[in-house]
Amino acid sequence: MDEAKVLSASEPLFSSISVIASHDYVLVQGNDKSIVGIVTASDLNEQFRLLAEPFLLIGEIENGVRRLLHEKFTQAELAAAKASTDDGRLIETPADLTFGEYIRLIEVESNWQKLKVAIDRVTFVKHLNRVRDIRNDVMHFDPDGLDDEDLKFLREFAQFLKRLRDVGAF
Repeated sequence: MDEAKVLSASEPLFSSISVIASHDYVLVQGNDKSIVGIVTASDLNEQFRLLAEPFLLIGEIENGVRRLLHEKFTQAELAAAKASTDDGRLIETPADLTFGEYIRLIEVESNWQKLKVAIDRVTFVKHLNRVRDIRNDVMHFDPDGLDDEDLKFLREFAQFLKRLRDVGAF
């Protein structure tokens, strides 16, 4: 049996990752030199999932919205959704828009009609606004973190967009 690797409880997790990965676990030693815990490779996997999942879901949702908007609008129509205070940014494709600008674009009934998606615009925009709020919290590292209800919402909305795409809605 290999000798266990022991790290101080004050050792930053980030600098411990390679040790944990190569040994599958480390024992954590407190200030009094007693063993106060264990951190496993599985613990690292779970922590990574908790941190990465919101970013990945938001990326999946943004890509879904971009696909929905792709080739449906002229460059001028896309640029019209740009924030009025943002004169210097060139808008050529939906990828050049911010999340708020996606919403601004499809809030307009005539723009929504161009998408030819048989779902309720008001409800869809409401959901996009919620995604935008969650996105802002995630991207700005809200110290309160993401609650389970918001994470569930992101999962369900990403799945909804995938199902729309799978049935050929866009």
